[in-house]
Amino acid sequence: MNANELYTPALLDHVSNPDYNHELCNATHSHQGVNPTCGDELNLHLVIKDGVIEDAAWTGIGCAISKGSADMMSDLIVGETVERASYLAELFHRLVIGDTLSSEERKELDEAISLESISKMPARVKCAELAWRTLEEMLKSQS
Repeated sequence: MNANELYTPALLDHVSNPDYNHELCNATHSHQGVNPTCGDELNLHLVIKDGVIEDAAWTGIGCAISKGSADMMSDLIVGETVERASYLAELFHRLVIGDTLSSEERKELDEAISLESISKMPARVKCAELAWRTLEEMLKSQS
């Protein structure tokens, strides 16, 4: 695998120009995620009203993959229901462990599909999944 497969233009854009890497003062839900294998840390903040994710933000330290993935995820879940966000997190997990997704499922992941090549680098899967796992943990603890 070469660097171009891993560091796609979509990933690099989200790392260089993140839309959701900031504090979210009015967050209704917050959760911290840690990748103990590399030390990446992420704090995910959401505004959830009536079962809909109205806003998202993240802060933390980590590699380009964890940061870019967090920003892509945030972009994808804003405006979605909690149930839909959980579904998208499950799709993403399947993607990065190498499961085959249908063309419809691939479309649902939007830009996050660009992280598909992570499945060829098992050591980096946890980096890509950090934000998504943090989201799942947050949503499960709120149910």
